[in-house]
Amino acid sequence: MHFSKVIVLLMFITLFNCEPPRPNSDPKMTGKDHTLKSLEYRNVSKDSSKKVKKVYVPVYSNIYQRTRNERTALTSTLSIHNTSETDTLFISRIDYFNTEGELVTRHLESTIYVNSFETIEYVVEEQDNSGGSGANFVIEWYGDETLNPLFQAVMIGGLAGKAFSFTTEGVYFE
Repeated sequence: MHFSKVIVLLMFITLFNCEPPRPNSDPKMTGKDHTLKSLEYRNVSKDSSKKVKKVYVPVYSNIYQRTRNERTALTSTLSIHNTSETDTLFISRIDYFNTEGELVTRHLESTIYVNSFETIEYVVEEQDNSGGSGANFVIEWYGDETLNPLFQAVMIGGLAGKAFSFTTEGVYFE
């Protein structure tokens, strides 16, 4: 009888011991709160009249193995690097599309910022196969004309006891 109470207690702790919510409203984004409200007391220009640029970043939720019917699931991480030492990068859109070009997830409700030399990341977990083998992110950003941010994705997975990873780079489009 005592043993069953311990089991019930352990199950209760496991089920209800949830991680507290992070400051960021998007659970797939790593790091701190990047909303513009948190910039109120900083001297940072939020001029949204600057030209918005678009970037396409291919990612892969899974890849084919031996045949079209055999796939290996991957974890994908989108990384947005602000390469400037002095200027803030503003991101107004991060949308995730599947292989068929259909919108899967709209990650932003409002513009966020990325401080100088800071990186923000979005993770597509291994069990999330909504993107498929030809998934992609579309990012819209603005900032000082001299900004040259870096948009990359890293995919990692395993097959037959071996781990592998590869990266993709974002490309600009109109």
